[in-house]
Amino acid sequence: MNAVRARQARCAALGFWPGPIDGIDGPRTRAAYSAAIEAQRAKGLPFQHPTGITRVHWHWTAGGHKPNAVDLRSYHALIGGDGSVRWPVDPTSSRSHTLNANGGAIGLAICAMAGAHERPFVWGKAPITPAQVSALARETARLCRTYDIPVSRWSTLSHAEVQPTLGVVQRSKWDITVLPGMSAPADPITVGDRLRDLAARELSIL
Repeated sequence: MNAVRARQARCAALGFWPGPIDGIDGPRTRAAYSAAIEAQRAKGLPFQHPTGITRVHWHWTAGGHKPNAVDLRSYHALIGGDGSVRWPVDPTSSRSHTLNANGGAIGLAICAMAGAHERPFVWGKAPITPAQVSALARETARLCRTYDIPVSRWSTLSHAEVQPTLGVVQRSKWDITVLPGMSAPADPITVGDRLRDLAARELSIL
């Protein structure tokens, strides 16, 4: 994910539409960037957090309800079946969780969906639990508060949303397109909106 695309996503998250998230530094992108900088400055804030963290990407591990060695190497944080959150590394550490879109993003993964199948849909041996969804919302809210990340489609999103929202091609990823209580996967942005609603509620009480 090149610097211009990341800047466009940040502008969109802050409420300044840069045009298509396409990595092209055109006049709309430059205008949005200038406006976003001014708006942040008025609040006494930089355009983005000094760490460079601007997004949270949600995943599932396609494993059991506990992290394995590969999970611990791939994600910044992992949510067990009971909702417990484990951080094997600092959020600023490099992790390869999203193809060509790792920079500036924290990989927050639910340990679940071993043996799951998208079509025909099968939950598999380790379906997502309600406790994990609640923990995902709480941890996302905490990260948003810490790193000045708005809860938005461009800054808090699932792996399945990365391609349609940020324009970075992924490899047929469908995490997270189904949640407890659903009978089958749904549109990733629709499901993402449900998670964002939960995260926004958690953020409002921090």
